[in-house]
Amino acid sequence: MFQNPEQFASATKTLFEFQLDTFNSLTSKAVQALEQVSALNLATARSNVENTLATGRELSEAKDPKAVLAVAASKVQPGVADAAAYNQQLSQIIAEIQSEFARAAEAHMAEAKSSLSALIYDVTKNVRPGSENAVQIVKQAIDNAFKGYEQVTTATREAVSTFEEQLARASASVAEHSQTRH
Repeated sequence: MFQNPEQFASATKTLFEFQLDTFNSLTSKAVQALEQVSALNLATARSNVENTLATGRELSEAKDPKAVLAVAASKVQPGVADAAAYNQQLSQIIAEIQSEFARAAEAHMAEAKSSLSALIYDVTKNVRPGSENAVQIVKQAIDNAFKGYEQVTTATREAVSTFEEQLARASASVAEHSQTRH
């Protein structure tokens, strides 16, 4: 069993710190992805405004309906290409964040499991006869702390999944809008 209560408190604190580190790491990665998507959306919006103004100028300078149709036709392919490029960049951001989340969560989980195994070993290595109930209580407390850690990790993964779904819907909406506009 633990040599003193401080040893148990230290082990519990370590598991709690793993939970916080994982949450902070994953939250930081989510914010980073949001910043990247915001920058992409801003650049796309700026480009769309510039293209729309340029197209408006070209249309106003057209001398006849045939020239107007030629200008409009010349803008369709670049608009589709822009939407495809946007979708590709958004997909890259999503893939990167998903990969980073998986790596960070797995690394933190492996570290927590390793610490948990060491903690359980420390708890059970010097058990005095008749202390089995106390050992079970300690093991249960450790197990509950680890389950809390897993819940934080799972909740964060679900939040990222929801974020990815919303980005995919936004991307589809932008692609649809770009295609109908041109």
